[in-house]
Amino acid sequence: MSGDARSLQNCRGADKVPGGFDSHTPPPFSEVLKLIPSVSEMLGWPEMQALCATFGAPLVKMELRTLLDGLRIKVRSGAADALPEKRGICAALHDRLARLVFPEGRYAINAAGILLHTGLGRSPLCQEALDALAGMGKYSILQTGLASGKRSLREEKIERMLIELTGCEAATVVNNNAAATMLVLNTLAEGKQVVISRGQLIEIGGEFRLPDVMARSSVIMQEVGTTNRTHLHDYERAINEQTGALIHVHTSNYRVRGFTGVPDITALCGLGRKAGLPVIDDIGSGALVPLSGFGVADEPLVSDSIAAGTDVVCFSADKLICGPQAGIVCGKKEIIERIRKNPFARMFRVDKLTIAALEATLVHFVNGTYRAALPFYQMLGIQVGELEARAHVILQSICGLEGLAVAVTDDVSYVGSGSLPDEGIPTRVVRVRLDEPLSAKISIADLAERLRLGMPSIFCRVNDDALHFDMRTLFKGEEALIAQGIQRLHRDMSS
Repeated sequence: MSGDARSLQNCRGADKVPGGFDSHTPPPFSEVLKLIPSVSEMLGWPEMQALCATFGAPLVKMELRTLLDGLRIKVRSGAADALPEKRGICAALHDRLARLVFPEGRYAINAAGILLHTGLGRSPLCQEALDALAGMGKYSILQTGLASGKRSLREEKIERMLIELTGCEAATVVNNNAAATMLVLNTLAEGKQVVISRGQLIEIGGEFRLPDVMARSSVIMQEVGTTNRTHLHDYERAINEQTGALIHVHTSNYRVRGFTGVPDITALCGLGRKAGLPVIDDIGSGALVPLSGFGVADEPLVSDSIAAGTDVVCFSADKLICGPQAGIVCGKKEIIERIRKNPFARMFRVDKLTIAALEATLVHFVNGTYRAALPFYQMLGIQVGELEARAHVILQSICGLEGLAVAVTDDVSYVGSGSLPDEGIPTRVVRVRLDEPLSAKISIADLAERLRLGMPSIFCRVNDDALHFDMRTLFKGEEALIAQGIQRLHRDMSS
């Protein structure tokens, strides 16, 4: 944080708000609203003037209004029967502004053990991708041919690398895999039936369901089979003159076990060729390399789907590929060209920052340097012994704090973001429980919340009335930041 920002911390010890903010006997909450000073009055405080000098008066005013609106909602709901101290208002506003303005305000430490944590931005970008983003800040070579000086294909380099990596004939990029699925369906089968197994009618995050995506794509969904079993003859019987395509969807975010089965993509492609219908393979996470070398089960490889004869494959760029949020479509050249001409392609296209970061990421797959360069694969490959050493850095820093019971224990990490949902990866965690006298002052849930609200924000798991800090999802040096965060909270609770 900048020196100016740090100097603002003195507002935390400022005089208390006049007019009853700190009354030892707060008035009935129906009267509390009257005690809140106006925005214009608060902006006259010296501490607010300091914030205005650093962040800009209009921005301070905007965030102050939002903060006070939230406070009024709490008061009306009965969640607050007294108002915070003046220093609390200043500190809360400073933190809101810092999270909005300073890059470090967005920084989060992921000790939750979910490698592709959707809430924390999924896959961390490699250094080369970050450098590429910086290089796009001015004018850049986005879609201009250097020799001709004329407009060119913006994903030209991405397409060449995907052809090399997957064996496809052509490729394009849109803003996420749901958009990719919709674009492919609309291009190949608008107004026609698309045959799909009932067991593959998935719901992805945010209650987005494949049947809804298909409806918005202007195709007619034709379900076949049952929830747990679908046979090739189920697809075959459903094909008629109104059929536009067959689709296979990888159920990446759940598993059905036991008496279950569905034709694989090779069998479905064979049926598609026989019936003269295109076959779509939505493989979700989109693995470019096998994962079995890291001790976990493999996800479907894009190259395997292409080799099986799939006409078009779509998948995410921000999961196992470790790039920015995007949806990738690989397949036959004629189909990709049709997709590019679809008006939806313009609506769903990606910007220059996504292009730059994805190019830099794919280079590591082409060169075979992804294990060492991409944070997700670095974390996936860390040996348990190294995780043990990291855990002891935290243990040694906080084990003497009164009221904390600290231990290093075995646990499991998960890939996350709908990838390998039941594949646990051995890990080490630092477990923190609260003993007397701290347990009488604060709950474990409250402690986890305070860690999230700090800077940097620290996310961990809360299980069995304890905090669990997973070492597998940390970057080097973050062990010390976690220890510092716990020590700071301990001082606050003990005072």
